[in-house]
Amino acid sequence: MSGDRFKNCFLPTPAGSSSTAIKLLMITVPLILVSFFIFLLVPRNSSYWVYVSPSGNSSTGNFGAVSEEVSTGAEAVAVSGEAALNRSSNKSLDVEAQVMEIHEFDETKEDSLNITTNELNNLNISVTGVPNATISLNESISLPLKRNRRVRTKLDKLEARMQRARAAIKDAKNSSQLLDPEYVPIGPMYWDAKAFHRSYMEMEKQFKVFVYKEGEPPVFHDGPCKSIYSMEGNFIYQMDVNTKFRTNDPGKAHAFYLPFSVAKMVQFVYLRDSRDFGPIRRTVIDYVNVVSEKYPYWNRSLGADHFMLACHDWGPEASFSNPYLGKNSIRALCNANTSEKFNPVKDVSIPEMNLRTGKLTGLIGGPSASRRPILAFFAGGVHGPIRPILLEHWEGKNDEIKVHKYLPKGINYYEMMRSSKYCLCPSGYEVASPRIVEALYNGCVPVLISKSYVPPFSDVLRWKSFSVVVSVEDIPRLKEILMKISSRQYIRMQRRVLQVRRHFEFHSPPKRFDVFHMILHSIWLRRLNVRVSDGNDVMPN
Repeated sequence: MSGDRFKNCFLPTPAGSSSTAIKLLMITVPLILVSFFIFLLVPRNSSYWVYVSPSGNSSTGNFGAVSEEVSTGAEAVAVSGEAALNRSSNKSLDVEAQVMEIHEFDETKEDSLNITTNELNNLNISVTGVPNATISLNESISLPLKRNRRVRTKLDKLEARMQRARAAIKDAKNSSQLLDPEYVPIGPMYWDAKAFHRSYMEMEKQFKVFVYKEGEPPVFHDGPCKSIYSMEGNFIYQMDVNTKFRTNDPGKAHAFYLPFSVAKMVQFVYLRDSRDFGPIRRTVIDYVNVVSEKYPYWNRSLGADHFMLACHDWGPEASFSNPYLGKNSIRALCNANTSEKFNPVKDVSIPEMNLRTGKLTGLIGGPSASRRPILAFFAGGVHGPIRPILLEHWEGKNDEIKVHKYLPKGINYYEMMRSSKYCLCPSGYEVASPRIVEALYNGCVPVLISKSYVPPFSDVLRWKSFSVVVSVEDIPRLKEILMKISSRQYIRMQRRVLQVRRHFEFHSPPKRFDVFHMILHSIWLRRLNVRVSDGNDVMPN
């Protein structure tokens, strides 16, 4: 019977019921018309989501394709492609997720968005993954609410750890001094002792270098260890045998080392007196080509996370054999001359050291500040534009300033340094001089006389706190400048020399905070300045 009841509901009504039907129509039709007008007048919302291309990178907000954001007060929508809107957002994109959540676009906000009616009619938004599909702002669509996460690569994780290291270094200035059983950097010799200490410890904790195995000695994986170019050979050797900072897995490496020696190229590749730099240039080009074809890492960053080291005068010229090596790569150079395109932001100034025996035996020492009777001392060959000026004004001219072209017989070079308050360190053919390190070794305050020279480890050390800088034009006033330094100030400077010289000492095996570690730390700092991605993007931090 219940089925008959429902069936009767659809049967025609009797004729006597027509007046009732007319009354129902008179009530229903106005309600429908009112509802229709309400439908037209009341604003509606369109819901959609936009996928952000994983080629984007968070360091600068440059996401490969043009991405613009529309501000709607509490919500934000990222529009990928050349959008008609030119507004900035108060929200940042979540790069880790690489996906924008579903947002509501309120069409009643047209005035605040500065969008005209014509712009609304023309504005379409493309949907990633749906060919030839566009969404009008006047339409609503339903899409699956899946979150498309990009799988994090080894490089992503490595860069994330480096970002945490950057944050820790930045916060170090406002934190308490770190404890260290061996050495705690402190004093005016450092630009920021706390930041340096934190950065150094972060380097020890995570910095890894991949040394390319390609190449044969003597040009590759070899170098001089007993000359003024000894830093080349000693650094190459330490990197080849070091297990703390070297990794055999390039996927774990922060930096990549090109282990060639420019000094050995000059000895074995360059044709003596030919003045033809071509063989050295081709050697560098060929080596970069070999590693870039065999590994993906050079092409990934165009060399920005790679580094070379050279103490020979021709090191800068060799680096320009490959344009990316000279422009992008970290160049650790003794010849740190800004007039020859040395860039302190990405390049590293390293000390020139003359280790005649390959050891420090007998090179470090000297009496206290009060037992140094000679005001200033220099002895050395006359070459370059600065030394002739020095000798012209001071050779044999004053008993307190001992300037010699050649030392008289029976006088020991190092004993003269240890008897002097100040050791003059004028540039020769090139800006660097081993006398700077020799002065520090012997407790003598160095006097830097050069043009366009960036002293070693200037990113960490305040050279003016433990050395004297004299311009070439002030060479005639040299004695006047040194005599104006009070005894108290000199004693402070000399004590600082004794403290910072640990950073210039060579040890085998290396010791913490010595020259090997300081070079690595400067390279580590430069690597922190760039951010590398798998999408061939390299951006400054």
